[in-house]
Amino acid sequence: MKMEKVIINSYKEFEAFSGREIGVSEYVTVTQQQINEFADATLDHQWIHIDPARAEVESPFKTTIAHGYLTMSMLTYLWHSIVDVRNVKMIVNYGIDNLRFAQPVLVNNRVRARVSLNSIINLRGIAKIQVKIVLEIEGSKKPAYNALVTFLYHFNDSEK
Repeated sequence: MKMEKVIINSYKEFEAFSGREIGVSEYVTVTQQQINEFADATLDHQWIHIDPARAEVESPFKTTIAHGYLTMSMLTYLWHSIVDVRNVKMIVNYGIDNLRFAQPVLVNNRVRARVSLNSIINLRGIAKIQVKIVLEIEGSKKPAYNALVTFLYHFNDSEK
């Protein structure tokens, strides 16, 4: 069952979510191919990520794990699967605060993002939003990470 995206057209519509959950993404499986391609793209070829045979013997997890930054890089996809922000000229990734990796994501784990609006301020017509993102691992009580992520949304109109 495909989840309905939250549609946001203005600063005021964003502001309505202040202090509330915006939504939860669908689960996405983290594959060994993704891990290997991320290792190639970032030049991080540590065996715990890319060598399943060695990980089965030497790793405390008995399998390979995703790079923490791979799971963070999935944030944009997961965010956009929850929210469709319309009427914008530009969106800028502004920062990540309080990022804590609480638990590794094992190969073939399924993850999803749970997102709430932590704060929103108007910077001369630009919506500076900070969302709390929790990356949940299916079947686990402990999340992969928690972070406060800030975006700048430049809306087409000056509606406040």
